[in-house]
Amino acid sequence: MAIGIGLGLARFPFQQVDNFWRWVELCEEGGVDSIWQTDRLISSEPFLECITALAAIAGATQRIKFGMNVASAALRDPLVLAKQCATIDFLSKGRMLPAFGIGTARAPEWQATGRGTKGRGKRTDEALDIISQLWRGGPVSLDGEHYQYHDAVISPLPTQRELPLWIGGSSEAAIKRTARIGTGWQAGLESPQQAGLAKKSIVEALKVSGRHIDDDHYGTGFFFYFGKASNDIAQRELSRFSKLAPGKDLSHTVAIGTKQIHQRINQYAEEGISKFILRPMGNDDADLLEQSRLLINEVLPEFKVPA
Repeated sequence: MAIGIGLGLARFPFQQVDNFWRWVELCEEGGVDSIWQTDRLISSEPFLECITALAAIAGATQRIKFGMNVASAALRDPLVLAKQCATIDFLSKGRMLPAFGIGTARAPEWQATGRGTKGRGKRTDEALDIISQLWRGGPVSLDGEHYQYHDAVISPLPTQRELPLWIGGSSEAAIKRTARIGTGWQAGLESPQQAGLAKKSIVEALKVSGRHIDDDHYGTGFFFYFGKASNDIAQRELSRFSKLAPGKDLSHTVAIGTKQIHQRINQYAEEGISKFILRPMGNDDADLLEQSRLLINEVLPEFKVPA
């Protein structure tokens, strides 16, 4: 099972935009597997909009793949979302890695937009069916509970003939959704053991659906830091995450130093999780860039697949 390591951002951590582009260039030239942008539409902290951010990254790079971790399909129009992803994949010559979920019930977008969380799972399922049909060439006609379309088509189609469709979430509904339509699964705040149980459930559900997902198409992510100032930085990130999962132990979402980063990757790998989104922590722009360089130099070579 090949280990793939990508780098990701949750909130926008850079003070200078130019340093974001230096970070993207560092990932591109450093052999990083992929770049990932967390989806957050409403926040008092700076967050890039994930679809437009990926379009910009596509134009600034030649090799690296990129995705969103994960975009809420229930908050977006599926036709627009399908068209956006297809366009980015087409212009980037097949480097888009779309990933979708229903969005946590604690996300501020629901209350701020006046949308209730009830039924968001069914809305997501309907949207994902529309998106996947549009990517295959359509036309799509549907008189659904949430969406109505008549002979909808998009062109150009994605360069990837089966555009990846990774699904997030470990609820029973998310497991069934992944087995029914996903090409991969992305953990959220699940521990290694919880992620392993989710994968086993998906594998069992795939037997019922008659579909197949590659064994190395299961992923997760965590924050990392090298250095002495790690405790304060780790607590800062954990306090942000605790708002999404109050009362839960989230210590597995942070790894400090080369040894612990290796241990965390291996803990997930032992549970069958092999794709990783590692998010650098830092006190300033220079620190964030240095953290990413250290990961590229000290961690990536240990998991690089021999040519």
